[in-house]
Amino acid sequence: MAVAGSAPAYSLAATTAVLFGAVGLAGPAALLYCAIPMLGIVLAYARLGRIDVNAGAAYSWVGRTLHPFLGFLSGWALVFAATVFMVAGSLPAGTLTLSLLAPRHADNTALSTVVGAGWFLMMLLVVLGGARLTVRAQLLLSGVETAILVVFVLGALAHHGHATAFDWSWFGLGHFGGASGFASGALIAAFYYWGWDVTSNLSEETRDSRRTAGLAALVGVGTVFLLFVTFTVAVNVLLTSEQIEHGGANVLAVLGEEIWPGVGGKMLILAVLLSTVATLETTLIQVTRTLFAMGRDRTLPSALGLVHRRWNTPWVAVLTVGAAALVLFAASAAADSVQEVLGDAVKAIGLQIAFYYALAGIAAVVAYKKLLLTSVKDFVLGGVWPLLGSAFMLWAFVESLSELSVSALIIGLGGLAAGVVPLLVYVRKGSAYYRPAPLDAVAALAAAGTFSSPDSPRARRADESPATDF
Repeated sequence: MAVAGSAPAYSLAATTAVLFGAVGLAGPAALLYCAIPMLGIVLAYARLGRIDVNAGAAYSWVGRTLHPFLGFLSGWALVFAATVFMVAGSLPAGTLTLSLLAPRHADNTALSTVVGAGWFLMMLLVVLGGARLTVRAQLLLSGVETAILVVFVLGALAHHGHATAFDWSWFGLGHFGGASGFASGALIAAFYYWGWDVTSNLSEETRDSRRTAGLAALVGVGTVFLLFVTFTVAVNVLLTSEQIEHGGANVLAVLGEEIWPGVGGKMLILAVLLSTVATLETTLIQVTRTLFAMGRDRTLPSALGLVHRRWNTPWVAVLTVGAAALVLFAASAAADSVQEVLGDAVKAIGLQIAFYYALAGIAAVVAYKKLLLTSVKDFVLGGVWPLLGSAFMLWAFVESLSELSVSALIIGLGGLAAGVVPLLVYVRKGSAYYRPAPLDAVAALAAAGTFSSPDSPRARRADESPATDF
């Protein structure tokens, strides 16, 4: 699920041209230097998940350690980013489907939007049918996708024709053109990795979740890091800048044709389609579980916390996200090109990712503050590394503001600001979420140790529904 959430083939198809446009040949460096602090955030999630198993993840953790207002905005940032992603995630599927079946219409934005919306609706129905069906599908989809990508990694290594000679400086800092360029690249790289945290949103539905969710995230991020860096280097070596820019969201197909003429492009189109299907499913799960937690806490309409008796899914949350995404599909059809929509969406989502990841890293340090000096391991893995990750995310957030287009800023900052409205409404309605029990690792670990298994009932406020509703 963590690999599917980060969606290696989709992320490479949708974002490679955007990353190249922002930092040129420094793409591998952006992915490397973003991965190091990102692992700090992964560690923060793993440690927080051990002391608070909650479908809302950062929404719950930040609210109980820093402030409920920041916790709500963390959840809101994820919800808004994921909803926008429904469009950014489906458009490449539409474009690549047309490239495979009707190449002459591949550049038709309106038609690509319609086809992408069709893929989205299909995944919406699958997610509505239950998490077990979705998880089983992921094993097949992500397994085939990863196998195809590995085959092409080997093909790229064996390829003889090079557009550009490999250079180790691509992993250095010399190609960024200053701090703002580095921050812009890091923000785009954050979008590549985003999605691994779906394991935390599934924690209430996972056996041995206090251990499994965090471990799965670490393995997932490590796997996609290797795939991202390898393919980005292959693009730098095998394709010219004109091919990358012209390829846009279809750049993987261009790379596939270069490696394996006649067949390679179609195989990588298939990999991207599988990846898109997989990541749409995981993103829908992630956003609907966050909305479920918000509805359960009554920080958004309580109907969002309803669970279908037959399907065991938060069906109101699923349908709400579906309706909002379809409105965005209609808006995106008016854009000049798919690449324009993707570029603005990726950068805007990057702002929101940086925001709630940064807060989660700080939350982990606060929750474990009494344990940080008990050992070198706790100090480094529980304090220094998560705090480094948070500082990096906040720095990238601030530095990139001057580099973003007006539309990307409106989507990114406007989306966050819109969350203030429901926040104030439900504060006035008296939601118990805004009177939280502080999250303290010492007390939480001691309490967890009294249970016979990690799946034992956890303490809840009187107005909460059971954690195992779905």
